Amino acid sequence: MSGVVRTLSRCLLPSDASRDPGSSKEGGRESKAAKEREARRRSREIDAMLARERRAVRRLVKILLLGAGESGKSTFLKQMRIINGQEFDKKALLDFRDTIYENILKSESVKYFLDNLDRIGQLNFIPSKQDILFARKATKAIVEHDFVIKKIPFKMVDVGGQRSQRKTWFQCFDGITSILFMVSSSEYDQVLMEDRRTNRLVESMNIFETIVNNKLFLNVSIILFLNKTDLLVEKIRTVDIRKNFPEFRGEPRRLEDVQAFLVQSFSRKRRNRGKPLFHHFTTAVDTENIRFVFHAVKDTILQENLKDIMLQ
Repeated sequence: MSGVVRTLSRCLLPSDASRDPGSSKEGGRESKAAKEREARRRSREIDAMLARERRAVRRLVKILLLGAGESGKSTFLKQMRIINGQEFDKKALLDFRDTIYENILKSESVKYFLDNLDRIGQLNFIPSKQDILFARKATKAIVEHDFVIKKIPFKMVDVGGQRSQRKTWFQCFDGITSILFMVSSSEYDQVLMEDRRTNRLVESMNIFETIVNNKLFLNVSIILFLNKTDLLVEKIRTVDIRKNFPEFRGEPRRLEDVQAFLVQSFSRKRRNRGKPLFHHFTTAVDTENIRFVFHAVKDTILQENLKDIMLQ
């Protein structure tokens, strides 16, 4: 009778309960050990992934374009796309076409577009690369461009230069390798659109002073781009720089004298003048000029940050 009871008990109990208790405990330990091994494996994978990301971040050359509005930052970024072979898609081209039409109506970059009005007025008009470079539209967001040079990843970041946009600059400060500070060198006789009072060149100098003396950028290479050289050449023929900058000493119609004065004026804004101020005279709408200048800038940046980007 007792044997029948035991048999019935085994049939009625759940299958796990009918197993040997010792066997159940052994299975539990094995399951726990397997879970621990899986957790350690996942942890190693995560650690390896984070290590790879840290190495990638250290190798990344992050270049921030700063400067007042209309200094040429967006044009420079467009040049980087063109020089590095990144084509604009159809939607971008149509957007640029709308911008060009708007520029003509609002008299921005009007001389270039009026000179090409017959072509631009065609129903099938698609902007050329040069049209795109002259198209002017204020940057109201953070725009990035990624490219690779000799296996080194670059990220170039453009932010709006108008006063209302500068509050977003701090969002881009993390991990900066270098700052390219753009100045419209021909605007020494013009005032800001924002207040119709402040001299544009003085505004650029004040911004530069804030950036170049910021402790956050103590180990960041800052390179000054005195842009719009083509317009400066035309401007000095008719507008004497001494009317706005009476401290100028030199021949006001001599390009070299005016450029030397501009470099000195910006250099004086630096508290630490122990090392030279890297600077270039540029024309952002000239692709060959920017190609040549950026080649030199790239070498300067890589030399200045050789250890940090692990190229040794």
